[in-house]
Amino acid sequence: MEIGVSLPSMAKGYSGELLRAWCAGIDEGPFASISTGERITFFNPELITTLAASAALTDRVRVFANLVVAPLHSVAMLAKQLATIDVLSEGRLIVGLGVGGRPHDYEAAGKPFTQRHQRVDEVAAELRSLWSGTPPFPGADPVGPPPAQAGGPKLLAGAMGAKSMRRAATWADGVTGFSLTGTYAEMWGQAEMARATWADVAPGSTPWLGTGTFCVLGVDDARSTLQDFGFDYLSFFGEETARAIASSLEVDSASELIRVLDDAEACGVDEFTLVPGTWDLRCLGAMTDVVNEWKKGRG
Repeated sequence: MEIGVSLPSMAKGYSGELLRAWCAGIDEGPFASISTGERITFFNPELITTLAASAALTDRVRVFANLVVAPLHSVAMLAKQLATIDVLSEGRLIVGLGVGGRPHDYEAAGKPFTQRHQRVDEVAAELRSLWSGTPPFPGADPVGPPPAQAGGPKLLAGAMGAKSMRRAATWADGVTGFSLTGTYAEMWGQAEMARATWADVAPGSTPWLGTGTFCVLGVDDARSTLQDFGFDYLSFFGEETARAIASSLEVDSASELIRVLDDAEACGVDEFTLVPGTWDLRCLGAMTDVVNEWKKGRG
Protein backbone atom coordinates (compact mmCIF):
# COMPACT_ATOMS: atom_id res chain seq x y z
CA MET A 1 0.00 0.00 0.00
CA GLU A 2 1.24 3.47 -0.89
CA ILE A 3 0.70 6.56 1.23
CA GLY A 4 -0.02 10.08 0.03
CA VAL A 5 -0.37 13.43 1.77
CA SER A 6 -2.91 16.16 1.17
CA LEU A 7 -1.65 19.70 1.40
CA PRO A 8 -3.03 21.41 4.53
CA SER A 9 -4.85 23.95 2.38
CA MET A 10 -8.10 23.55 4.33
CA ALA A 11 -6.42 24.71 7.57
CA LYS A 12 -6.61 28.39 8.48
CA GLY A 13 -3.38 30.33 8.00
CA TYR A 14 -2.06 28.39 5.00
CA SER A 15 0.33 30.45 2.84
CA GLY A 16 2.65 30.37 -0.16
CA GLU A 17 5.67 29.87 2.08
CA LEU A 18 3.98 26.87 3.69
CA LEU A 19 3.05 25.49 0.26
CA ARG A 20 6.71 25.47 -0.75
CA ALA A 21 7.79 23.85 2.52
CA TRP A 22 5.11 21.13 2.42
CA CYS A 23 5.79 20.36 -1.26
CA ALA A 24 9.50 19.93 -0.51
CA GLY A 25 8.86 17.77 2.54
CA ILE A 26 6.32 15.54 0.80
CA ASP A 27 8.48 15.12 -2.31
CA GLU A 28 11.53 14.21 -0.21
CA GLY A 29 9.59 11.91 2.10
CA PRO A 30 8.26 8.34 1.88
CA PHE A 31 5.09 9.43 0.14
CA ALA A 32 3.53 8.50 -3.22
CA SER A 33 1.41 11.57 -3.95
CA ILE A 34 0.59 15.15 -3.08
CA SER A 35 -3.03 16.23 -3.29
CA THR A 36 -5.59 18.89 -2.60
CA GLY A 37 -9.38 19.15 -2.73
CA GLU A 38 -11.94 21.61 -4.00
CA ARG A 39 -14.33 23.94 -2.23
CA ILE A 40 -15.54 27.39 -3.27
CA THR A 41 -17.37 28.95 -0.31
CA PHE A 42 -14.51 28.27 2.11
CA PHE A 43 -11.14 29.87 2.89
CA ASN A 44 -9.01 27.31 1.00
CA PRO A 45 -6.96 28.22 -2.11
CA GLU A 46 -8.26 27.19 -5.52
CA LEU A 47 -7.69 23.60 -6.69
CA ILE A 48 -6.23 23.96 -10.20
CA THR A 49 -3.84 26.77 -9.25
CA THR A 50 -2.62 24.80 -6.23
CA LEU A 51 -2.09 21.64 -8.29
CA ALA A 52 -0.13 23.54 -10.92
CA ALA A 53 2.11 25.03 -8.22
CA SER A 54 2.53 21.59 -6.65
CA ALA A 55 3.55 20.13 -10.01
CA ALA A 56 6.21 22.81 -10.40
CA LEU A 57 7.47 22.45 -6.82
CA THR A 58 7.84 18.64 -6.85
CA ASP A 59 9.76 16.20 -9.03
CA ARG A 60 8.82 12.71 -7.87
CA VAL A 61 5.39 12.31 -6.26
CA ARG A 62 2.16 11.99 -8.23
CA VAL A 63 0.00 15.11 -8.32
CA PHE A 64 -3.49 14.07 -7.22
CA ALA A 65 -6.63 16.17 -7.82
CA ASN A 66 -8.59 14.72 -4.91
CA LEU A 67 -11.09 15.70 -5.96
CA VAL A 68 -12.51 17.94 -8.70
CA VAL A 69 -16.19 18.83 -8.17
CA ALA A 70 -16.92 18.08 -11.82
CA PRO A 71 -20.33 19.78 -12.30
CA LEU A 72 -18.86 23.16 -11.30
CA HIS A 73 -16.57 23.32 -14.34
CA SER A 74 -16.63 24.11 -18.03
CA VAL A 75 -15.41 20.79 -19.41
CA ALA A 76 -13.26 22.12 -22.25
CA MET A 77 -11.47 24.49 -19.88
CA LEU A 78 -11.10 21.77 -17.25
CA ALA A 79 -9.66 19.40 -19.88
CA LYS A 80 -7.15 22.06 -20.88
CA GLN A 81 -6.18 22.90 -17.30
CA LEU A 82 -5.69 19.27 -16.28
CA ALA A 83 -3.79 18.39 -19.46
CA THR A 84 -1.51 21.35 -18.82
CA ILE A 85 -0.78 20.09 -15.29
CA ASP A 86 -0.12 16.62 -16.69
CA VAL A 87 2.40 18.12 -19.12
CA LEU A 88 4.03 20.32 -16.46
CA SER A 89 4.34 17.35 -14.11
CA GLU A 90 5.60 15.08 -16.91
CA GLY A 91 2.74 12.62 -16.55
CA ARG A 92 2.34 12.58 -12.77
CA LEU A 93 -1.30 13.71 -12.62
CA ILE A 94 -4.20 11.62 -11.23
CA VAL A 95 -7.74 13.03 -11.31
CA GLY A 96 -10.60 12.29 -8.96
CA LEU A 97 -14.08 13.40 -10.06
CA GLY A 98 -17.08 13.78 -7.76
CA VAL A 99 -20.14 15.81 -6.86
CA GLY A 100 -18.82 17.50 -3.72
CA GLY A 101 -22.23 17.72 -2.09
CA ARG A 102 -22.18 21.33 -0.82
CA PRO A 103 -25.13 23.31 -2.25
CA HIS A 104 -23.47 26.67 -1.51
CA ASP A 105 -20.57 25.82 -3.83
CA TYR A 106 -23.02 25.14 -6.66
CA GLU A 107 -24.93 28.33 -6.00
CA ALA A 108 -21.73 30.39 -5.86
CA ALA A 109 -20.59 28.89 -9.18
CA GLY A 110 -23.99 29.46 -10.79
CA LYS A 111 -24.50 25.74 -11.40
CA PRO A 112 -27.61 23.63 -10.68
CA PHE A 113 -27.44 21.20 -7.77
CA THR A 114 -29.83 18.82 -9.53
CA GLN A 115 -28.65 15.95 -11.78
CA ARG A 116 -25.11 16.38 -10.50
CA HIS A 117 -24.34 12.64 -10.52
CA GLN A 118 -25.32 12.38 -14.19
CA ARG A 119 -23.18 15.42 -14.89
CA VAL A 120 -20.10 13.71 -13.41
CA ASP A 121 -20.61 10.80 -15.82
CA GLU A 122 -20.88 13.25 -18.70
CA VAL A 123 -17.80 15.22 -17.66
CA ALA A 124 -15.74 12.01 -17.45
CA ALA A 125 -16.77 11.01 -20.98
CA GLU A 126 -16.09 14.49 -22.34
CA LEU A 127 -12.66 14.65 -20.72
CA ARG A 128 -11.67 11.34 -22.25
CA SER A 129 -12.92 12.49 -25.66
CA LEU A 130 -11.11 15.82 -25.53
CA TRP A 131 -7.88 14.24 -24.26
CA SER A 132 -7.98 11.78 -27.17
CA GLY A 133 -7.81 14.74 -29.57
CA THR A 134 -11.49 14.87 -30.57
CA PRO A 135 -12.50 18.52 -31.18
CA PRO A 136 -15.18 19.92 -28.86
CA PHE A 137 -17.49 20.50 -31.85
CA PRO A 138 -17.34 19.93 -35.63
CA GLY A 139 -14.88 22.24 -37.34
CA ALA A 140 -13.06 23.20 -34.15
CA ASP A 141 -9.41 22.60 -33.36
CA PRO A 142 -8.68 20.06 -30.60
CA VAL A 143 -8.37 21.30 -27.03
CA GLY A 144 -4.66 21.16 -26.22
CA PRO A 145 -2.12 20.49 -25.03
CA PRO A 146 -2.20 16.70 -25.47
CA PRO A 147 -1.74 15.13 -22.02
CA ALA A 148 1.65 13.62 -21.25
CA GLN A 149 -0.12 10.34 -20.45
CA ALA A 150 -1.61 8.68 -23.51
CA GLY A 151 -5.38 9.01 -23.31
CA GLY A 152 -5.10 11.32 -20.32
CA PRO A 153 -4.59 10.85 -16.59
CA LYS A 154 -6.15 8.05 -14.56
CA LEU A 155 -9.73 8.99 -13.64
CA LEU A 156 -11.06 8.01 -10.23
CA ALA A 157 -14.56 8.43 -8.85
CA GLY A 158 -15.34 10.00 -5.51
CA ALA A 159 -18.25 7.60 -5.21
CA MET A 160 -19.38 6.58 -1.73
CA GLY A 161 -22.86 5.09 -2.19
CA ALA A 162 -24.05 2.01 -4.06
CA LYS A 163 -25.84 3.89 -6.85
CA SER A 164 -23.03 6.35 -7.56
CA MET A 165 -20.48 3.52 -7.47
CA ARG A 166 -22.40 1.54 -10.11
CA ARG A 167 -22.39 4.59 -12.35
CA ALA A 168 -18.67 5.12 -11.73
CA ALA A 169 -17.78 1.53 -12.62
CA THR A 170 -18.73 2.28 -16.24
CA TRP A 171 -16.03 4.97 -16.64
CA ALA A 172 -13.64 5.17 -13.68
CA ASP A 173 -10.33 3.38 -13.14
CA GLY A 174 -11.22 3.09 -9.47
CA VAL A 175 -12.48 4.91 -6.40
CA THR A 176 -11.05 7.66 -4.23
CA GLY A 177 -12.95 7.49 -0.97
CA PHE A 178 -12.58 8.85 2.54
CA SER A 179 -13.07 7.56 6.06
CA LEU A 180 -14.15 10.16 8.60
CA THR A 181 -13.67 7.72 11.46
CA GLY A 182 -10.57 5.95 10.15
CA THR A 183 -12.00 2.63 11.35
CA TYR A 184 -11.51 -0.79 9.80
CA ALA A 185 -15.27 -1.31 9.45
CA GLU A 186 -15.79 1.89 7.47
CA MET A 187 -12.81 1.29 5.16
CA TRP A 188 -13.68 -2.39 4.64
CA GLY A 189 -17.26 -1.52 3.74
CA GLN A 190 -16.16 0.98 1.11
CA ALA A 191 -13.56 -1.36 -0.37
CA GLU A 192 -15.89 -4.36 -0.54
CA MET A 193 -18.64 -2.30 -2.15
CA ALA A 194 -16.23 -1.13 -4.85
CA ARG A 195 -14.84 -4.60 -5.53
CA ALA A 196 -18.33 -6.13 -5.72
CA THR A 197 -19.62 -3.35 -7.97
CA TRP A 198 -16.75 -3.62 -10.44
CA ALA A 199 -17.11 -7.41 -10.52
CA ASP A 200 -20.78 -6.98 -11.43
CA VAL A 201 -20.61 -4.01 -13.80
CA ALA A 202 -17.16 -4.54 -15.34
CA PRO A 203 -16.37 -8.28 -15.01
CA GLY A 204 -12.69 -9.09 -15.13
CA SER A 205 -11.59 -5.63 -13.99
CA THR A 206 -10.30 -4.64 -10.57
CA PRO A 207 -10.83 -1.10 -9.25
CA TRP A 208 -7.96 0.96 -7.90
CA LEU A 209 -8.90 1.73 -4.28
CA GLY A 210 -8.00 4.90 -2.43
CA THR A 211 -9.12 6.25 0.91
CA GLY A 212 -7.82 8.52 3.66
CA THR A 213 -8.60 10.24 6.91
CA PHE A 214 -7.94 13.39 8.92
CA CYS A 215 -4.93 13.37 11.25
CA VAL A 216 -2.78 15.67 13.39
CA LEU A 217 0.53 14.50 14.88
CA GLY A 218 3.57 16.09 16.48
CA VAL A 219 2.02 19.36 17.71
CA ASP A 220 0.84 20.66 21.06
CA ASP A 221 -2.78 19.75 21.86
CA ALA A 222 -2.98 17.49 18.80
CA ARG A 223 -6.44 16.15 19.69
CA SER A 224 -8.03 19.58 20.07
CA THR A 225 -6.27 20.84 16.92
CA LEU A 226 -7.62 17.87 14.98
CA GLN A 227 -11.16 18.21 16.27
CA ASP A 228 -11.25 21.99 15.81
CA PHE A 229 -10.13 21.50 12.22
CA GLY A 230 -12.77 18.82 11.72
CA PHE A 231 -15.48 21.12 13.02
CA ASP A 232 -14.43 23.96 10.68
CA TYR A 233 -14.25 21.64 7.68
CA LEU A 234 -17.57 19.93 8.39
CA SER A 235 -19.50 23.02 9.49
CA PHE A 236 -21.66 22.88 6.35
CA PHE A 237 -23.48 19.98 8.06
CA GLY A 238 -24.67 22.39 10.78
CA GLU A 239 -23.12 23.03 14.19
CA GLU A 240 -24.59 20.08 16.07
CA THR A 241 -23.69 17.46 13.47
CA ALA A 242 -20.26 18.96 12.82
CA ARG A 243 -19.46 18.92 16.57
CA ALA A 244 -20.59 15.32 16.89
CA ILE A 245 -18.47 14.12 13.98
CA ALA A 246 -15.46 16.21 14.99
CA SER A 247 -15.52 14.75 18.49
CA SER A 248 -15.01 11.28 16.97
CA LEU A 249 -11.72 12.22 15.24
CA GLU A 250 -8.87 10.48 17.05
CA VAL A 251 -5.89 10.00 14.71
CA ASP A 252 -3.52 12.16 16.75
CA SER A 253 -0.64 9.83 17.68
CA ALA A 254 1.91 7.54 16.07
CA SER A 255 0.23 4.42 17.43
CA GLU A 256 -3.19 5.48 16.16
CA LEU A 257 -1.85 6.31 12.70
CA ILE A 258 -0.06 2.96 12.46
CA ARG A 259 -3.30 1.24 13.45
CA VAL A 260 -5.15 3.06 10.65
CA LEU A 261 -2.49 2.18 8.08
CA ASP A 262 -2.52 -1.46 9.14
CA ASP A 263 -6.30 -1.56 8.85
CA ALA A 264 -6.30 0.12 5.43
CA GLU A 265 -3.73 -2.32 4.12
CA ALA A 266 -5.77 -5.23 5.46
CA CYS A 267 -8.77 -3.87 3.54
CA GLY A 268 -6.83 -4.05 0.27
CA VAL A 269 -6.47 -0.29 -0.19
CA ASP A 270 -3.99 0.72 -2.92
CA GLU A 271 -3.23 4.17 -1.54
CA PHE A 272 -4.05 5.87 1.75
CA THR A 273 -4.07 9.68 1.91
CA LEU A 274 -3.18 11.50 5.11
CA VAL A 275 -5.19 14.72 5.41
CA PRO A 276 -3.48 16.95 8.00
CA GLY A 277 -5.61 19.23 10.13
CA THR A 278 -2.79 21.76 10.56
CA TRP A 279 -0.14 23.43 8.41
CA ASP A 280 2.39 23.14 11.27
CA LEU A 281 5.50 21.53 9.76
CA ARG A 282 5.97 19.48 12.93
CA CYS A 283 2.94 17.51 11.77
CA LEU A 284 4.59 16.72 8.44
CA GLY A 285 7.75 15.69 10.26
CA ALA A 286 5.83 13.39 12.60
CA MET A 287 3.85 11.83 9.73
CA THR A 288 7.10 11.25 7.85
CA ASP A 289 8.64 9.47 10.84
CA VAL A 290 5.57 7.26 11.33
CA VAL A 291 5.33 6.30 7.67
CA ASN A 292 9.04 5.50 7.53
CA GLU A 293 8.60 3.31 10.59
CA TRP A 294 5.54 1.64 9.13
CA LYS A 295 7.27 0.93 5.81
CA LYS A 296 10.39 -0.37 7.57
CA GLY A 297 8.24 -2.86 9.44
CA ARG A 298 7.13 -4.28 6.09
CA GLY A 299 10.66 -4.86 4.85
